[in-house]
Amino acid sequence: MSHLSKIKGPDDLKSLSVEQLVELAEEIRQQIISTVSQTGGHLASNLGAVELTIALHYVYDSPRDKFIWDVSHQTYAHKLLTGRGDRFASLRQYNGLSGYASRTESEHDHYGAGHASTSISAALGFVMAREQAGLDHKVVAIIGDGAMTGGLSFEGMNNAGITKKDMLVVLNENTWSISKNVGAISRYLTNIMADEKFNKLRDEIWELTGRFKRRDKIRATIARIENSIKGLLVPGMLFEKLGFRYFGPIDGHDLPLLVKTLGHVKNLKGPIMLHIGTVKGKGYDPAEDNAFEYHGVGKFDKVTGQAAAKAGRPAYTKVFGDTMVELGAKDNRVIAITAAMASGTGLVDFSQKYPDRFFDVGIAEAHGGCFASGLAAQGMKPYLTVYSTFMQRAYDQVIHDMGIQNLPVVICMDRAGLVGDDGPTHHGVFDLAYLSTVPNFTVAAPKDGNELRAMLHYTAERTMTGPVALRYPRDNVPTDMVEDIEAIDWGRWQALNAPGDIVLLAVGAMVHKSLEARDLLAKKHVHVAVVNARFVKPLDTNFLDGIKDQARYVLTVEEGQLRGGFGQAVAEYLLSSEYKGKFKALGIPDRFVTHGSRGLLLRDVGLDAEGIAGAVHNLVSGGHKNGSLLTKLRLRRNGHIKRRDSAESVDTVITGRK
Repeated sequence: MSHLSKIKGPDDLKSLSVEQLVELAEEIRQQIISTVSQTGGHLASNLGAVELTIALHYVYDSPRDKFIWDVSHQTYAHKLLTGRGDRFASLRQYNGLSGYASRTESEHDHYGAGHASTSISAALGFVMAREQAGLDHKVVAIIGDGAMTGGLSFEGMNNAGITKKDMLVVLNENTWSISKNVGAISRYLTNIMADEKFNKLRDEIWELTGRFKRRDKIRATIARIENSIKGLLVPGMLFEKLGFRYFGPIDGHDLPLLVKTLGHVKNLKGPIMLHIGTVKGKGYDPAEDNAFEYHGVGKFDKVTGQAAAKAGRPAYTKVFGDTMVELGAKDNRVIAITAAMASGTGLVDFSQKYPDRFFDVGIAEAHGGCFASGLAAQGMKPYLTVYSTFMQRAYDQVIHDMGIQNLPVVICMDRAGLVGDDGPTHHGVFDLAYLSTVPNFTVAAPKDGNELRAMLHYTAERTMTGPVALRYPRDNVPTDMVEDIEAIDWGRWQALNAPGDIVLLAVGAMVHKSLEARDLLAKKHVHVAVVNARFVKPLDTNFLDGIKDQARYVLTVEEGQLRGGFGQAVAEYLLSSEYKGKFKALGIPDRFVTHGSRGLLLRDVGLDAEGIAGAVHNLVSGGHKNGSLLTKLRLRRNGHIKRRDSAESVDTVITGRK
């Protein structure tokens, strides 16, 4: 019987020998590879953290002791060791386990996460809460070297170093490049400095020197000697200066060493930094050879490592990346900026073709926003490319640096709307609301890949008078791409079929869902006009004025939070214009949406074609679901609806009554 099958919780782990822990690590790796090949998820980072996770649970006592995982995308082994093995196959699936730590999922998930650089600050909060309550449990923050590029990590360390309270930060460096000689010396030094006898002797000497008249000078000399040794042999002096005692780096895949070292540092006083080195993708050759590609994966063949074939049209991300290369070729003022997401945002080709005009600022979205603003102030054309959910981290820059100064930064927000399996920490559903509140901003959402390409070319070819935000989903484009760049009537909406009593004002990816709903209703002989409301801010009030006297029913459809979103802005305008018809806004409700496939989540919140059609039915029938839609509609209102010639353009603004 395997070791893993016997583990129902961390206590079961403690009955194993250290040698058996090594065997368990291999079992966990195979389980992660097998499961992620079917569900998709974060592979390389989880394979690299297996030994560390086992050692932490072996030495510490969760849930009494608290583990705070940064990002928490590396917690798959943690889930397997904390009673969730029987549900592990449901990882990232609808109604299944989250791909991240989740406080609602397990008592061992002490703090939820999904964004980087939060662990040290949160852990300090746990520490100070412990102190206030007079308790004595341990608090451990686990953070990767990538998350250390975020300023929040250093803000947390700076504060923690001042408090001098007991806590451990494990720095997992998975781009470790320390030579064998230096690594061997630092391992030896760490063994000495973390040893219980050494630290007891160190404390006794410190106490003894306190009895001397010149104690301050003597202690300063001792501290300089210790720091000099460390400064020569290990790379941790920065952490020492911030108030942490530094140990490492040590091999993060040497389980006996990890267990021994964690056992030593567990009872040391004050803030401790343990630096370990690991290999991303450890134990799985395809992931070790290309950790970049295997960081986050979809389904794949676990034997060959090959990803499942993706049929169909290109992703919005691909269209964006290809278009950026086009813009870079046309104008040497075009600059691309990303925050540690070159691949995820489609900028790899641009970075290779125009390396002098590509900047990866690390996990530092606030810096990226301010940096882009500085470029714009000097006549450059910066394109700040970031996931919608991560743009939230730079909201001060949106207001202070871009909005107030009216600087023409173009924010390109990938993963807008419901992103699917990564869940609530990654859904990009707030951008329409939080960007629309900022003066001087233009906020736009293309309906397809061709319109995205056209908008990008428009911003590059013209002198923009202020900041622009473009948002697009984590999805494939809904229509075939064409070679020609279509013309954009900037700031104007687009009617996609003849006007009528019922009008759907749809934003971005919801345009094609609304067209599908229109077709469903057409089968019941109900005519619905669909409008591509591609500019969320400013509203196309000319268009609204044209329909408010004609349409009896107006619905807005947005893949964003309803509170403060596009629908509320339209409702406010219609109300102030004394609109006499009925209005309904469709969008994300006032709750955090779970994880699952994008299609399932859209259905859950009523933004699939059937849900939109049902909302039309309910509005028109006065909320009586069994009422006949046809009897509630007068589709020919005394000449108020005029049939169009087949040759007449449907892009003409709908006019009201004469």
